[in-house]
Amino acid sequence: MRADFVGSFLRPEAVKKARLKFAAGEITRAQLKAVEDEAIRDLVKKQMDLGFKVITDGEFRRQAWHLDFMWGFNGIGHAPTKTGLPFHGEQAMIDDTFLTGKVSLGDHHPFVDHFRFVASLAREGVEAKLTIPAPAQFLAQMVMPFALENTRKYYADNEEIIQDIAAAYRKFIQLVYEAGCRRLQFDDCTWGMLVDPAAIHMWGTDEEGLKKVQEMNLRINNMAIEGKPADMFINTHVCRGNYHSTYANSGAYDKVAEVLFEKENVNAYFLEFDDSRSGGFEPLAHVSGNKMVVLGLVTTKSPKLEFKSLIKERIMKAAEYIPLDRLCLSPQCGFASCEIGNKLTEEEQWAKLRLVQEVAKEVWG
Repeated sequence: MRADFVGSFLRPEAVKKARLKFAAGEITRAQLKAVEDEAIRDLVKKQMDLGFKVITDGEFRRQAWHLDFMWGFNGIGHAPTKTGLPFHGEQAMIDDTFLTGKVSLGDHHPFVDHFRFVASLAREGVEAKLTIPAPAQFLAQMVMPFALENTRKYYADNEEIIQDIAAAYRKFIQLVYEAGCRRLQFDDCTWGMLVDPAAIHMWGTDEEGLKKVQEMNLRINNMAIEGKPADMFINTHVCRGNYHSTYANSGAYDKVAEVLFEKENVNAYFLEFDDSRSGGFEPLAHVSGNKMVVLGLVTTKSPKLEFKSLIKERIMKAAEYIPLDRLCLSPQCGFASCEIGNKLTEEEQWAKLRLVQEVAKEVWG
């Protein structure tokens, strides 16, 4: 399996309309779910027909790639944003999400049901993947400077909330494992934020403080993974922001490579490498053990198709730092990290995925 994708897909018009009707009180949740179910069935069939061995539900049931997951925990509230998040050229209009109490997880999380549904659609030899925000992403939502005043109402220091988030994740991992999940993806923008030239301003610290943030992020991710079932495959996807074909951060992996690539206890990394914002492949030399790297060489931010020859050339360049048999290929991010989606059509989306499949077959056979 050398061809893969990150997880989110452009929402079909039927899903967009149904979600608007549900928000307006015009249809019931059951009616909304029926529309989502049908769209997911169609999506998964297309994924499998194209030859992918891993499937997702396209994140069709979510407003955003990360926030809906957080809303499934105790102690989390949200409200429509008044200002949005700063992306290059556009504000990301997604709900503000914040603490209302201590973080914990009950005996159920809606994402477990989401996984069960998509898993039921898998053909023989195909595996369902669940994408969720990394524990570090959850933590950042609550301890970055913009959120800290509210968070201190419930946690006197970061250590206590780190312990609570990690414990809640361990419980979630066990719940979704019992539901049959063997492939879990941590989507994590925190590393992209840490390599950005403006990182010290975003985190309200200095360069030494950024190193401490790296260690904090590593620790909470590894704490959440600790004790996971041996046959569960967990990967990290590193993103620099993906909203309506815009981005939030820029910067090469060099500053975080020793911590992220050498010390995070995951099985693989999905890494953005679609343009100069991601830097070169040299940091891949730090990827430890037998970890796999999925090269995100095909952008989801533009409908323009990449040249096969250039993709192959870049794969071989990456293979100078990590063996070719530990590399795979995918788009650099999802096609719709948030409901609004990126600026391309569904037909252009599938053309990108066909390209990934064709190049993967030509390179690895």
